[in-house]
Amino acid sequence: MSSNIPVDVVAAKIILIRGKRVMLDKDLAKLYEVDTGQLTRQVRRNIDRFPSDFMFQLKPEELRNLMCQNGISSWGGSRKLPYVFTEQGVAMLSGVLHSKRAVRVNIQIMRAFTQLRRMLLTNAGLRRKIEEMEKKYDKQFTVVFEAIKQLLAPLKEDNKKTIGFHA
Repeated sequence: MSSNIPVDVVAAKIILIRGKRVMLDKDLAKLYEVDTGQLTRQVRRNIDRFPSDFMFQLKPEELRNLMCQNGISSWGGSRKLPYVFTEQGVAMLSGVLHSKRAVRVNIQIMRAFTQLRRMLLTNAGLRRKIEEMEKKYDKQFTVVFEAIKQLLAPLKEDNKKTIGFHA
């Protein structure tokens, strides 16, 4: 893997769990070009640097949900529940993984988190502009404005449609 990872590749690895944007330990290990076990060993050796708002372990139901969302029938034979790292936890990883690669990758990851934050702010600004435009135009555009608002609305984890029969 090249030392300069595109921000969009990193951003694609950021997922939403428990209302927080996080990255899986296995994805971080790939980016750092280390074994997942090595990454988690370093974290356990420095556990005082990773409070629960920096890193947490997935619950079994969260892992099942994640596997279903990604269409994965198996999680690669992992026997342990994966750890996920928030933006602050990822920043702390560069202090426990002592390599130039870890520093370069962390810079790209921080840029990806910043880009996501910027996109969310841009959507909020765009939403305000649309609402202002909506006030200026007559009611025939209401349907159009409602559709645009729905597209701009942040996805809520709780509003997922279930597949199958309901009993």
